[in-house]
Amino acid sequence: MDRKTVQDRFGIIGESPGIHHVIDRVRQVARTDISVLIEGESGVGKELIAQAIHELSLRRHKALKVINTGAIPEGLIESELFGAEKGAYTGATERRRGLFEEADGGTIFLDEIGEMPQPTQVRLLRVLESGTFNRVGSTTIQRTDARVVAATNKNLGSEVTDGRFREDLYYRLSTVIIHIPPLRERKEDIRPIFDAFLYSSSQKYQSPRRVLSAAAYELLESYSWPGNVRELRNVADQVVVLHRGADVDADDIRPFLRGITANRPSTSIMRVNGETPTGSESSPELKVIYRALLEIRQDIQDLRKDVGQVFREHLPGSKPGPQYAEEVQVQRPALPMLPEPKTEKNLDGVAYEVEEEPEDEPLPTIEEAERKLIMKAMEKFGGNRKESAKALGISYRTLYRKLKELDEDPG
Repeated sequence: MDRKTVQDRFGIIGESPGIHHVIDRVRQVARTDISVLIEGESGVGKELIAQAIHELSLRRHKALKVINTGAIPEGLIESELFGAEKGAYTGATERRRGLFEEADGGTIFLDEIGEMPQPTQVRLLRVLESGTFNRVGSTTIQRTDARVVAATNKNLGSEVTDGRFREDLYYRLSTVIIHIPPLRERKEDIRPIFDAFLYSSSQKYQSPRRVLSAAAYELLESYSWPGNVRELRNVADQVVVLHRGADVDADDIRPFLRGITANRPSTSIMRVNGETPTGSESSPELKVIYRALLEIRQDIQDLRKDVGQVFREHLPGSKPGPQYAEEVQVQRPALPMLPEPKTEKNLDGVAYEVEEEPEDEPLPTIEEAERKLIMKAMEKFGGNRKESAKALGISYRTLYRKLKELDEDPG
């Protein structure tokens, strides 16, 4: 199958040397069982290349199993990959087949492999070298004939140097490396890809065909596209759904890009619909900046309130500053009269109360305060780890690890 046929079959658009090299590599390795590592930034289409490798291989009549290893909690990823016996962990009410069993004879695509926990890396290395594994909670050896295709948006070489990724696994996975260049490095592909997305979106939403001016295409090609092809599709959808009229100029597209200026692109500010300051109707850029500043100010105010609430509810002996005085009066009952508190002034010269710690009451350790916060959050949300992690401002995986360190049942 030649290069053009492969591109037409899988919808891989582009005539840049970078894309031609990727397609040629896919054609070379597809009919072998060799492990492949696909490198590229987020949104460049790594999963599409993995699908092409599988569909062009001799395993195409078997299953292609896809798993994002960075999206699964550390305690569950091994059961997802290798399966688990009944009772192996809390909630395991029956025997479960893992993806390596289901992909036997086919292909398993491990996306975001750089996020895989190191204990799981050890078990994956064993599968790659011997084709054997055992389910979680079992000592029975299982065999699988699954081909592994992995992908990452990280530099795994640097991850190995920093000790976050096993060197032996890196060399086992990277027998063949396919690097997908970002969209900003193949500007000649932007126009045909965008036109294809415009056509697809027009058909999907039953909208009239859009025609871009030369200035509009020039704007698209000058933008850095941090989200790559995924962001390009997003902009095409917005043009079809939100723009009125068939003709599309650069000024029509500019609001849909993330903070682009007339001369060079930037990705620091998102366009926000809503109110604008009086007199700014003639300047779309000022509208974007004004709304972004309003949102930043609101986010800071919300953050200050959230931090104050955490201190009031969880830290022993804590007392809010004056900016929360009105809120405290509404939320808490009146307290009995106390001796005149000690006051200090902040950098703005505003006085605030400072509560002195009793000499006979020792301060809690960091571990004790952390445990109290975690247990308080778990109790408040009825043991819901997702909501507790969100309230504490930590990730689900971090909360899971903390519960294990505190000898609490993370399940």
